[in-house]
Formats: sequence, C-alpha cells, structure tokens
Amino acid sequence: MPRLTEATGARSYVGGVRLLAAAFGSAGFLVVAPGVVAGLVPWLLTDWRTSDPPAPLAVLGAALIALGTGILLHAFARFVIEGRGTPAPMAATDRLVVGGLYRHVRNPMYLAVGATIVGQALVLGRPVLLAYAAVFWAVVATFVHSYEEPTLSARYGEEYAAYRRAVPGWWPRLRAWSPPPPRR
Repeated sequence: MPRLTEATGARSYVGGVRLLAAAFGSAGFLVVAPGVVAGLVPWLLTDWRTSDPPAPLAVLGAALIALGTGILLHAFARFVIEGRGTPAPMAATDRLVVGGLYRHVRNPMYLAVGATIVGQALVLGRPVLLAYAAVFWAVVATFVHSYEEPTLSARYGEEYAAYRRAVPGWWPRLRAWSPPPPRR
C-alpha cells in the first residue's frame, strides 16, 4: 500500500480542487455556449411555437434532441474527468481528450449541438431552424479549421497529429480508435 505523505496529500488536494474547478467551469460554459446556441437562439427564432409537424417528424426530432443532449453531457464530462479542464478556450484541458465518444469522432460536441437544433426544427416544424443549423455548421467548421485544430496542434503536437490522422472530424468511425500506449 502506498505511503501517504504530506506531498501526496497536497497533490490529492490540488487535484481535487482542479477537478472541482473544471466541473464548475464546464457547467458554466455549458450554460453559456450550448445553452445560448441550442436554447436561446432557437427560442428567439421560434418563440417555441410549433406548426404541428407530422408525428413521425416530431418523434424523430425528439430522438435527435435526446441523443444530442446525452452526447453533449458525455463530452463535457470527458473534458472534466479526462482532460482536467473545460471546453472553454480560456480554461483548456491539461490533457488531450481522446476517450469515450472522442474515440469515434473528434467533434462530438458540435455534432450534438447541431443534432439538437435539427431536432428542434423537426419537433416544432420550423424550417428557420434548419437554416440556422446550416449557419451553425458553417461557423463551427470555420472555427475548427482556423482556430481549434491549429491550437490543438500547437499545444499537443504529435499526440494530436496521430489522433487527427486516426479519428475523423465529422463522420464517426464505427470501431473505436485506441490511442497508442504512452512512451516511457
């Protein structure tokens, strides 16, 4: 059994504080970013008024909303637990997040938010939300290409390059990618 020393106790305390800060930061960012993009803006565009779409479309939309919400929460949790940080650029992770759904696709958060917006369009029967989803996709793709990928490349180097070569950005791979074991 490992011996508990003052140094290991201090490291455990600092690690716990870092994890708690990452959880609170991620929760705040969840409300601000996806909350505005997939909540406030669709409400401003539709006032949540429905055009009474056919039931099968509404059911499909509800499934997309549920799936998108679950994926989004999973991805945020990965940032806290695995990355020890937040998805927010100003409080980035200590480690590259490559576990969970990130083993299938590099951008599950963006895909989840897009699915949620499309789901809302189907549930409400509001084509304006499909147009908004297209704008969201264009903005996100531009952001990922011009900022996120270069930033991750600079921060994580070959680790990110290997991940990027193995895992697609937008279309999930069926079999999960397994990262190579760390070099010692």
